[in-house]
Amino acid sequence: MRMAKTAIPKIKDVARVAGVSAATVSRVLNHPETVAEPTRQAVLEATRRTGYRINLAARNLRRRRTGSIVVLVPNLGNPFFSAILAGIEMTFARHGLNVVVFDTQQPDVPPELVLEYLHNSRSDGIISLDGGIPETLLKNSGARSSLPPIIFACEWDANGDYPSVRADNFEGARMAVRHLAALGHRKIGHLQGPPGNVLTEARRAGMTAAICELGLELRREWFLGGSFALESGARAAIEWIDLKERPSALFCASDQIAFGLISELHRNGVYVPRDLSVIGFDDIDIASRFIPPLTTIRQPRTQLGAAAAELLLDHIEGRRDTGEPVREILPVELVVRGSTAQWPQ
Repeated sequence: MRMAKTAIPKIKDVARVAGVSAATVSRVLNHPETVAEPTRQAVLEATRRTGYRINLAARNLRRRRTGSIVVLVPNLGNPFFSAILAGIEMTFARHGLNVVVFDTQQPDVPPELVLEYLHNSRSDGIISLDGGIPETLLKNSGARSSLPPIIFACEWDANGDYPSVRADNFEGARMAVRHLAALGHRKIGHLQGPPGNVLTEARRAGMTAAICELGLELRREWFLGGSFALESGARAAIEWIDLKERPSALFCASDQIAFGLISELHRNGVYVPRDLSVIGFDDIDIASRFIPPLTTIRQPRTQLGAAAAELLLDHIEGRRDTGEPVREILPVELVVRGSTAQWPQ
């Protein structure tokens, strides 16, 4: 006995169920922002009822697209990036785009491999969370014409040639210092991020500005060198212990540094916040569970990722002009927990 063939739903079937034209169905599926909400919902419901599936491969071929977005991350082992990636992936999933994540700081990764990921044959667009991509790669004459739209998120290129979405790092650092000063601290130090990094410079500038605005003492030896890693915080703890005159509070350029600092201080009989108040920057998930819970500056990480994705979509679809690059700055928030306290106690 021959099996009856099941007809594959077509756009005209969706249009019939939704009571609209096939052209309207196509607009909803390809450019939903151009269609009124009631019509859009009717088409999406008809799509569900008919079981219609978009042939993404065929659509991408017609559009000369790859259907993929590349996200460049400077260290996938850093938990800071998880929420940003979630915001990026959720946004692109709604548009039927795949996300490919590439770690730019893998050991022994040659620049040529990064350059390969920058080519438009690999993706329809790029979001870079790494502001340290060598300018020679971005400006390479052989790659420039084949470079798809690129958005910097979190970090940004120092020359400002590309659109970016970032948190207000400068204001966040000012918030941190003001919080410590309001608790009575007059000797405030800074545990910095890696030298030359745009986040390091912005947060150091905000911290320095607040110190000067409040009329506090600015001491070079209270600016401790570092990176954004746990180990950097642990090393800084020993530096702080060895200082002849110690600051009573430290503003750390990241939560990770603060965790390394606090744990190493504890190993040496120094307790936060009894002996030293510590404030971080980022508000990663473990910050509220750390002992003591970390006072920090919260970045809207999921929102930051989603905003970068939406901005990239605008560029891919040609909804942005090619004039001055967009620089979107998102507000940050002070989250007060147990690692800062009134001074003196």
